[in-house]
Amino acid sequence: MNKINKFDSKFGSKEESFGRFDFVGKVGFFGGISLLLVVLSMMYLAVRGINYGIDFKGGTEVQVKFSQPVTIDQIRDSVHGLALGEVGVQGFGEGNEFIIRFQGVAGATDKLTNENLNKAIVSLKEKITTTFAAQTPDIRRVDTVGPQVGGELKRSGFLAVFYCLLVILIYVALRFDYKYSPGAVVCLFHDAVITLAIFILVGKEVNIPILAAILTLMGFSLNDTIVVFDRIRETEHKYKDKGFTFIINKAINDMLGRTIITSGTVFVSSLCLFIFANGVVADIAFAICVGILFGTYSSIYVAAPLILLFEKLKPVKIA
Repeated sequence: MNKINKFDSKFGSKEESFGRFDFVGKVGFFGGISLLLVVLSMMYLAVRGINYGIDFKGGTEVQVKFSQPVTIDQIRDSVHGLALGEVGVQGFGEGNEFIIRFQGVAGATDKLTNENLNKAIVSLKEKITTTFAAQTPDIRRVDTVGPQVGGELKRSGFLAVFYCLLVILIYVALRFDYKYSPGAVVCLFHDAVITLAIFILVGKEVNIPILAAILTLMGFSLNDTIVVFDRIRETEHKYKDKGFTFIINKAINDMLGRTIITSGTVFVSSLCLFIFANGVVADIAFAICVGILFGTYSSIYVAAPLILLFEKLKPVKIA
């Protein structure tokens, strides 16, 4: 009985207390961290640039598997001297499987560029087959994307992200209120920029599947944000006499268990894929793991507190 009384005296009754955690009280500290991370991420992306994959910058990707161990240096030395342009070799899957990427040599016309590319693919296959005959190389796939097609895919991909943010801004404004929309969009921008910067920082390429993963993260983060917003609106009508700080804190505390369970389940599943999968699947899983962490954090410390900011800028009378 004494324990219950002590709890009630510290946190208040179940009906009157906003919960065990004062999230809004720490919004200044975490808001500063978020702003710093976003600024640093944008600066890093501006200086470092985005490491586009073959889908966006064009080129050819050859996947080859050997029956016996071969090193990356051996493959790189074997293709040296061929008219392949910029060449990159990356381990894939098990130790005997590799991906060879090259840009090819541009010609005066598109026809000549395609001819040079076809010759480069043939010469690469012949070189790998003859040099590593003892390791019985198996050319598993050859993917080629032209520079014009890659540029169009890159343009369409980033337009998709822009339109996604625009539609979300309109949807949240119509579904809730104008004061909710900026928080949702800033939250999604926060998640996407930081996730992309970390993805580039660890040396991974951005291609169509990764862009799809980022759009998926935006949808997941928005879902979590909408759930919190909906709870804020319900709490707002129930506690009309309370301040908006109390309302936001109580709403986040009420949904905290649901948020942790949902995000935790997705995070663990993605982490397993990242650990046990290879190639593009592992890259997508890595992006989702990072995005889940920042998406859950931003739903609590970025999206909801921004409602309080807009409420202070222009108070809205609760009906």
